[in-house]
Amino acid sequence: MNEKNSYIVRISCRKCGEHFQLKGRMRKGKIETGFKRCLCDNDHDFEIRNELIT
Repeated sequence: MNEKNSYIVRISCRKCGEHFQLKGRMRKGKIETGFKRCLCDNDHDFEIRNELIT
């Protein structure tokens, strides 16, 4: 897989229901977006979906 591929990453907080849509890149086998935590201070309970940008 090419390390330069971009992804759209959709993150939904399971605690408060907030939604985020970010752009990420594949690095070391993981997609990195820089996202750390939700506005409600949740930092681990998320539903995460990603889609390759063509």
